[in-house]
Amino acid sequence: MNDFVIHTIPGSPFARAVMATLEEKGAPWTLAPVSPGALRRQPYLSLHPFGRVPALQHGDFTLYETQAILRYLDRILASPPLTPADARAAARMDQVMNISDWYLFQGAGAVIAFQRLIGPMFLGLATNEAAIAEALPKAQLALDELERLLDGRSWFAGEALSLADLTVAPQLDFLAQTPEWAGLTTGHPNLLAWLARMNGRPSLQATATDRLSERIAAA
Repeated sequence: MNDFVIHTIPGSPFARAVMATLEEKGAPWTLAPVSPGALRRQPYLSLHPFGRVPALQHGDFTLYETQAILRYLDRILASPPLTPADARAAARMDQVMNISDWYLFQGAGAVIAFQRLIGPMFLGLATNEAAIAEALPKAQLALDELERLLDGRSWFAGEALSLADLTVAPQLDFLAQTPEWAGLTTGHPNLLAWLARMNGRPSLQATATDRLSERIAAA
């Protein structure tokens, strides 16, 4: 089987979910770094016409949209399965993945993490405190709901690790680098314990930013 090639800006939590899934499957993969300025021009637009990350190449097959990529990987790499066999557990997995995309990232991470981390560190932009203040209630709602859905269990969907866990963990690990994290997770012991367990997994450790930097340097 051909290696999987992941085209992304290193550090993207969406791409990290894909890479961590491949690590969980024990499948070989290659990182193809993309600079932010290259997203909106060719040749990258031939891989992802909307100029987002990641894009996956597997032999002559190209795929974008993180959830589609994750489900593709779980279908063609059977072991270990990362989608519950039980219909309700699988539905819960789908629900949590959508919460991650639409409410945790779009409503919170894309604003707070951008304003605190990406804008000042990489783009030289001043932090917009008003934008952060506006996003905080949305972030709080998303984290409150994830805490409720976890409900003391080890995993979000059923009795084993699923794509839901691998989707949410990179997003939360990214948000955890901001000063807002401590306040947002007050009273959320289940979520904090779950994230610590996830960050202890070899798949998350292998896809941390420092490890990706080493991988790029060695290529």
